[in-house]
Amino acid sequence: MLSEREILSGTSKRASLVNRPRRTRRTENLRRMVRETHLSVDNFIYPLFIAESIKEEVEISSMPGVYRWPVERVAREAEAVAALGIPAVLLFGIPDFKDATGTEAYNPNGVVQAAVREIKKAVPELIVITDVCLCEYTDHGHCGVLDASGYVLNDPTLDLLAKMSLSHAEAGADIIAPSDMMDGRIGAIRAALDDGGFENTPIMAYSAKYASGFYGPFREAADSAPAFGDRRSYQMDPPNTREALREVELDIAEGADMIMVKPALAYLDVIARVKDRFDLPLAAYNVSGEYSMLKAAARLGWLDEERVVRESLTAIKRAGADMIITYHAREAARWLKS
Repeated sequence: MLSEREILSGTSKRASLVNRPRRTRRTENLRRMVRETHLSVDNFIYPLFIAESIKEEVEISSMPGVYRWPVERVAREAEAVAALGIPAVLLFGIPDFKDATGTEAYNPNGVVQAAVREIKKAVPELIVITDVCLCEYTDHGHCGVLDASGYVLNDPTLDLLAKMSLSHAEAGADIIAPSDMMDGRIGAIRAALDDGGFENTPIMAYSAKYASGFYGPFREAADSAPAFGDRRSYQMDPPNTREALREVELDIAEGADMIMVKPALAYLDVIARVKDRFDLPLAAYNVSGEYSMLKAAARLGWLDEERVVRESLTAIKRAGADMIITYHAREAARWLKS
């Protein structure tokens, strides 16, 4: 047994032989040298909302610091994003006109198609990813074609998603990202892209997209809240993990080039299991509710914003994500450079 003197002085032979991890935590440079996970601006994808009916950017009330952009000004925002070293943006469109089948989603001159052309003209090196889903374009707010009872029909929806994807590729999109969670949509989109001469356009599949309560602010931003019911009949049930692995495996078999887990922070275990099982590039979507709750707490002075954002994004990277879609990207890029 160690004497009190030995305990306080730390001079006992036994104490001197013990491995002490604290030795490598003593200074910032020591901590940097042994750091296991490195967060980089290269990991970030920044979402952008583009609206047809506005002439000036409009801040989204539930997402401080995030804006809806007019088509005419989105290129300027893309230039600012690229100047920070962020390699990619993810586009969401808010059209003026909505109908039951979301026809504006595959209009060659639609809001996203126009935004893609503007961005690629101004910043050709910036990777433009387009979200493919009908919820922002339908008057009922669901992600596909409905039957008389209001149920989303799977196969008729695939045809429209394929048309939408092809129109995005024709506008110049670098990556197509289907988020609808219809069965078989990756195969349908891959076939449409290949037949249209876009066999080199990759697909980033929202493979494990959960029916989450963290999407609330996004639905304000994208004007995409369902007019009735919810999306639990096609998005994943939050308690399920093995199902996520099956969804990812199916998407890969149909031709996905990249896979995604959404949301991120509440699903770090899913990110880790997907990364352990599959060898494709893995994205995680740090969603609107995850962003807004940190913003709100920071504005109330309850949290140190930079510290908790860095910690949260590092956790997503540590779990296994290669790419992080996050509304924090611009701020985090500046912090990482400082």
